[in-house]
Amino acid sequence: MTSVVELVEHAPAVGVTLPDSVGRALATLRIVDAAPDPYSPGRWSLRAGSKVGTVTVTVPGHDDPLTLRIVPKVPIVRLFFLLGHSLDPAGAWRDGEVEVAEHRDLLPALAHAVERQVDRALLRGLLQGYRVTEETSMVVRGRIREAEQIRRRFGATLPVEVTYDDFTTDIAENRILRAAVERLLRLPGVPREVRRRLLHQRARLADVTVPVRGRPLPEWRPSRLNTRYHHALHLARAVWEGASPEHGPGGLRMEGFLFDMNRLFEDFVTAALRDALRGSGHTAHFQDSHHLDEAAAIRMRPDFVLYGPDGIPCSVADAKYKAEKRSGYPDADLYQMLAYCTALDLSAGHLVYAKGNASHVVHRVRHAGILIHQHALDLDQEPAGLLADVAEVARRMRNG
Repeated sequence: MTSVVELVEHAPAVGVTLPDSVGRALATLRIVDAAPDPYSPGRWSLRAGSKVGTVTVTVPGHDDPLTLRIVPKVPIVRLFFLLGHSLDPAGAWRDGEVEVAEHRDLLPALAHAVERQVDRALLRGLLQGYRVTEETSMVVRGRIREAEQIRRRFGATLPVEVTYDDFTTDIAENRILRAAVERLLRLPGVPREVRRRLLHQRARLADVTVPVRGRPLPEWRPSRLNTRYHHALHLARAVWEGASPEHGPGGLRMEGFLFDMNRLFEDFVTAALRDALRGSGHTAHFQDSHHLDEAAAIRMRPDFVLYGPDGIPCSVADAKYKAEKRSGYPDADLYQMLAYCTALDLSAGHLVYAKGNASHVVHRVRHAGILIHQHALDLDQEPAGLLADVAEVARRMRNG
């Protein structure tokens, strides 16, 4: 059995020798497109889609796990720029702020980036704050929880059910960092030197509670006090959300981390457009719910709707993580945008693609006068050029 299989996102399928149970497991998980070779027993065709990263799958009855390594088409350093901008446009890190260029694979680069950001966040020590604590105590501290005291103690004087504010390092911000560190330490493929540094960060966070697997991370709010934590917190949450489920159907076990490039590109485009339109007097809404029909039975959720100062929609955009083929973009995208423009009563709509043969193409719809713009962003270019292209899309949206 092949223990490590390397694929490239949206590249042609690769033939791999696999036990049928493992191939069926991959088909069930839908991490990649997996299909048996009809002419070669024991051979499976694997094709990566938009998910990139590394995941190890263990199938019951097979001692050797299979590791899938899916490489993104864009350079790792550019992927992190897209990620940073979509997570935090106001403070997005730029190339060089997180040293990832030496790593070819996503997981080692991610682990390295998280460890560096956590180290910077903790440079001046762990952040402290007040946390509401409820406990059973032999002394009165803070406020007595009278209802709990009556329900649990039936009139007994001691112990006492109390609640109080505790000034501690065991707060949401530190718990999120600890969760990301713990998650990365469990994943295969993290370089030894990066793992050693992650263990050091875990030791610094030793007094912080580890969030329970399967439960959402605690909420935090940006403030002046936790400014030095912002980059690390955004990246840590991305680690938690991108982690693969640890248990699959039929007793499958998975350990890994996967980014969905479709979502990453959509998040980048919408966040960058909002940033480019800031101060224009317009308001941007993401994934706003609208309806195509008057009975409100057919729901639509455009990626980006721009509202004018009067609160009326004035433009709409949809991000498509696709590259233009020789035959052009799919017609279905045009029909979808036409439906958005019709329902929102707009004269123009904008489709934003990851790559194309021309940077800007306009289609005029017959008998309707609606213009559908198709924009192509080159993700391989430097960040300044990419943001300039997004700003040009924003200008066209603002001008109708």
